[in-house]
Amino acid sequence: MPLDGASRTQSFVVRTGPTSASRGAGRQRLGAANRRQMKPPTEATRVDRGRLLTQGEPESVRTLAFSTERMVPDHSPLLSDDLKRKRAELVALLDGLGRVAVAFSAGVDSTVVAKAAQVACGERAVAVTAVSQSLASGEIEEARKLAERIGIRHLVIRTGEFDDPNYLRNAPDRCYFCKTELYSQLETRLAELGCDVIVNGANLDDRGDYRPGMTAAREHAVRSPLLELGLSKADVRELARSWDLPVWDKPASPCLSSRLAYGVSVTAERVSRVDAAERFLRSDLNIRELRVRHEQNDLARIEVPLEALPLLVQPQCRARVAEEFRRLGFKYITVDLEGFRSGSLNAALPLVQLQSHSLDCSKAESVT
Repeated sequence: MPLDGASRTQSFVVRTGPTSASRGAGRQRLGAANRRQMKPPTEATRVDRGRLLTQGEPESVRTLAFSTERMVPDHSPLLSDDLKRKRAELVALLDGLGRVAVAFSAGVDSTVVAKAAQVACGERAVAVTAVSQSLASGEIEEARKLAERIGIRHLVIRTGEFDDPNYLRNAPDRCYFCKTELYSQLETRLAELGCDVIVNGANLDDRGDYRPGMTAAREHAVRSPLLELGLSKADVRELARSWDLPVWDKPASPCLSSRLAYGVSVTAERVSRVDAAERFLRSDLNIRELRVRHEQNDLARIEVPLEALPLLVQPQCRARVAEEFRRLGFKYITVDLEGFRSGSLNAALPLVQLQSHSLDCSKAESVT
């Protein structure tokens, strides 16, 4: 589990008094120059799978909620006029949705949506991060830091996709069941969260890949502001940089289950093995973007950028990697000569399935 001792520390909510409305009737902001005296910390309520946790219960998940907005530099000159317009449209769209719950993974896409939601909605926005065995090490800690930096309320929930046989069998539609679990939990808790709608970080580029999770989003009326406004991944990174968000150049970090080849059943042991292998390579080789694909028969297929291939096959490095991977439980260790490719496991999917998915996306867009 990615939750360590740090996640069991005392929870609290920082609350602030009201300030004058700066962007419309009823909207309350707290700027750096007019910060009011804050009340003492109060006990937080933490959301866990199927119930609410209160202070002192076991397996608690720390929740830190901020109602203050940090004064983050706005580097608008970095943006083109078109992106400035789209950024304004993004804020306006979220403002019009009312009270929003952001499915927040700490990746660049959902971080930009969370920042825009905080700017647009203030205390009416909350970022929600899901925790399960498929979350890579360090991601929950980064999510907390980002939420604090943005100034958005942040909640952590435990999801139970590892209890679903449909997810564990790891068919090509695995992501559908994962997202269904997430959105179902969020949907049933909207009133508790004080929200009206769920939003995610899907962007325009996601239309060109196989994304069964998008079907789950449509079934649960989840909005995709970035996609709706035609923002590409490159656009999102520029917006993140304009808001001085440290993840503006963060490599994509999908769930650990996505490293398992379709048909290799998902287990806690396998995703933990992949997590440890990738952490070892990042630490030993100092490479930010890589994948360890878990194929059939406990075979590891290592993908690194092409320029890093010579380093990986040097005798000393190769010996260290082989020794560590065998210790972790891999029987065969291979290096992919084509280098790192995001979503490379989708190359094994039948073409007709990809075409069907593209058709479904087009139909959905015509509806919205």
